[in-house]
Amino acid sequence: MGKIVIDPVTRIEGHLKIDTVVDNGVVKEARSTGNLFRGIELILRGRDPRDAQVITQRICGVCPQSHGIAAALNLDSAFGISGKIPPNAQIVRNLIQGAHVVQDHILHFYHLAALDYVDITDVTKYEGKDSDLSSVRDFISRGELGPFVPRYEGDYRLSPEVNQQATAHYLKALEIRRIGHEMVSTFSGKIPHSVGIIPGGVTTTPTIDKIISFLWKLRILQDFINNAYIPDVLAIASVYPDYFEVGVGCKNLLSYGAYDLEGENPDLTCRKRLFKQGTTSADLKPDGLDITKITEDVRHSWYQDSSSGRHPTQGETKPEYGRGEAYSWIKSPRYGGKVYEVGPLARVAVTYAYGDPVMKNLVDSALAQLKAPPSVLFSVMGRHLARALSAKFIADSMEKWLLELKPGEPTFVEYTIPEEGTGAGLTEAARGALGHWIEIKEKKIANYQCVVPTTWNASPRDDNGNPGPMEQAIIGTRIKDKSNPFEIVRIVRSFDPCIACAVH
Repeated sequence: MGKIVIDPVTRIEGHLKIDTVVDNGVVKEARSTGNLFRGIELILRGRDPRDAQVITQRICGVCPQSHGIAAALNLDSAFGISGKIPPNAQIVRNLIQGAHVVQDHILHFYHLAALDYVDITDVTKYEGKDSDLSSVRDFISRGELGPFVPRYEGDYRLSPEVNQQATAHYLKALEIRRIGHEMVSTFSGKIPHSVGIIPGGVTTTPTIDKIISFLWKLRILQDFINNAYIPDVLAIASVYPDYFEVGVGCKNLLSYGAYDLEGENPDLTCRKRLFKQGTTSADLKPDGLDITKITEDVRHSWYQDSSSGRHPTQGETKPEYGRGEAYSWIKSPRYGGKVYEVGPLARVAVTYAYGDPVMKNLVDSALAQLKAPPSVLFSVMGRHLARALSAKFIADSMEKWLLELKPGEPTFVEYTIPEEGTGAGLTEAARGALGHWIEIKEKKIANYQCVVPTTWNASPRDDNGNPGPMEQAIIGTRIKDKSNPFEIVRIVRSFDPCIACAVH
């Protein structure tokens, strides 16, 4: 019996500690610890409700646009204008969030996760004329290996040709991410921390110039996704088929749905969306979404016990560091008392389970190339594949939405701040289901609660002692070398954790 402690886990956002107990080379126990309490929910108390859209974006510099969307939907609900947002505003919100999420998926694969599989040092064998690869080769040959090291070494199976191609795409992805940011800024004003998303709609108006500029950049992203991102994921998956059986996790998946296709229904759990709302499990049968089943436990979190087991509408943020059995600043969200994973895998699987024809074709075609059944999606490699297919699904949809914009038509609806009110904003951030809840009294924020994707995925044990999704995915993993536990970080990074969000 021994322990493996990784603190911090690198190539993720924020400060995450993974503490495991290993017996005969197999992980028997895993604990996920989110460090650094943030207290954004406390900062919001007593403020003008409209401040929420600005302040909650500061939860994270990686996924601010999604928090902006969730906050705007939350305030739309509280102000009584949900279902009244003009079509132009609805589309622009989708475009801002869509461009942000697509570039985020590309960032995650190439700059955070791929280095677990790609041997970057293979470019020292490169003899071609590609100036980017030549510069990397020279860089490495001088011993200047950052930002590619330090890392856990070993188990690199790709051919030199594939390693060199992936390295070239790593460099190209930096440019692609810049272009994605420019797309976001076209309609949101800037990135991070958008000024374009507001309750009631958006601040910008679509013009022919903006539409053409966005479309031109979108075509570049689509080309990269189709000819680099998805092929690279499939190439790695084909060489690492065992990782379709590693990091399986709880097999319960939850999606809030995202990208409104019609805005008339004020109930976000029933509104028509590109990604479907609901849950699914190992059988990939769909079930509806009932947000009254959401609770947050804190028995193993550094918060007062009085707040445990509450729905977000009744949630409290009362920090109490060092108490009892607690080991994390992350709470433990549960759905119907059960552990659920959220993220690209969840929204792809739920949309697939509901029979969306485009999603079914994407998933079935990719699995056919790998000669694998849908059950392999519940895994490390399944999460990477779902993220790549999610990027394509969004990018191709944005092209259609652009052509539905109508220059000259409204992008905003008037509202008044109620004396009292409640609201809920539900969407899908890059990392999964994101919910904001507000209570207004005397036209001020009385309570604001966020249940964030990585709060779900990196949660500690709940009040019943059930490990969180990431913890469950790590438990049972066989470790080849305790001093070089690359298996653990591969599992963790497949969730793309964002700890700044989780400890908000």
